[in-house]
Amino acid sequence: GALLALNKPSGLPVLGQSGELSLDKLLPALRRRLGLSAELHVVKAPARECSGLVLLSSCYHTTKKLQQFFTSARQRGQYPATYRAITVGVPAEAEGKICTGLRWQQQDDAAMVVPVPAPGRRMLARKEVKSTLTHYRVLGARGGCALLQLQPKTAFPEQLQVHLTLLLCPALGDHKHSSRVGRVLGVPFLLTPEAAPSHTQVLDEELMSRLGLSPQQLRHLPLHIHLQELVLP
Repeated sequence: GALLALNKPSGLPVLGQSGELSLDKLLPALRRRLGLSAELHVVKAPARECSGLVLLSSCYHTTKKLQQFFTSARQRGQYPATYRAITVGVPAEAEGKICTGLRWQQQDDAAMVVPVPAPGRRMLARKEVKSTLTHYRVLGARGGCALLQLQPKTAFPEQLQVHLTLLLCPALGDHKHSSRVGRVLGVPFLLTPEAAPSHTQVLDEELMSRLGLSPQQLRHLPLHIHLQELVLP
């Protein structure tokens, strides 16, 4: 019918800057290749740094109906989107929820998403902070890494990456937030964003060897968060 599903690679933005390759700029060529008469719209897609399911529609009303469904499903307490992530570290609990406030904070020349553990009502009312929630479940663990199922109930930029750092298990390939998880004698602990500027993720030699990566290649390791499934009405 009107729907088309694609698998987006990590690093491809939905809306790119001028002169940048983006999903939006590829849609006219895709439409011609498939011989579609109607214009394609993006219904749902993972963020630039994530890979996974992209849902497109050639019907404007279908697009709006599905976007409204995703919003109302979250409001009803459902989890319409399911992600998979590989983490460096294994959560202490096999299943649980990560609930925290998130906000943008200026740090040096960049804006960072930072957690606010107990936001006040005024902060939430003024929309300075958004209350966020992600349900997680460990699907498997080996060699100090884990495969997690992630189901966000809310939508905020970089929500999953920040929530995984709060579990002390940053996503593999997270070169932005993983620096907030420090280690002393192998025991992880959380650092403040001010004390942990972003840098290339640090992995131990054993994991580097298993991945077949040199230190020079590590900074090119993509973020291992993948949008696997969307529930449709």
